[in-house]
Amino acid sequence: MRASFEGPEPRRVPPGEYPMWDLPLALLNRDLAATLPEQEPLQLLALPPYAADEPESVYVALANGEWHGSHLYQDPADGPASALAIVADAAQETVTECLWQAWPLCAEHGLGMHPQDADGQLSWWCAGERLRRGSAHIRAAVGALDTLVRPRRPNRKRRRAS
Repeated sequence: MRASFEGPEPRRVPPGEYPMWDLPLALLNRDLAATLPEQEPLQLLALPPYAADEPESVYVALANGEWHGSHLYQDPADGPASALAIVADAAQETVTECLWQAWPLCAEHGLGMHPQDADGQLSWWCAGERLRRGSAHIRAAVGALDTLVRPRRPNRKRRRAS
């Protein structure tokens, strides 16, 4: 989210400049395209540092340049799984806050999901029907929401061919 004071202008980060964020961003863009196809892909934006001895700050932003939340941070020694978790959190915060809607939604329950490690793979976790004493579940790996088939709803009317 841009502050109301005059400050440095953000710049679009080209692929390859921060390679540790490229694959995680591509995976989150797959999930965005699968769940909100009207949205253009997320991008990385960088703000120059305020002090000469500091690095620039990189954010996950919508295609129009809006973002919300903290900048991406990582010790490269943490590895790709950590990078994916950081980008997933940042992407979810930007989409949710800038579009004012939960993202991504579980197609089965209509609830917002959250990234969570499941057996060493970052996945989208849904609270499920815990309010009705149901169980929580893992919906899909982060980056794999496009592989899901929508659940059949038994009480839903079917369209008839004309």
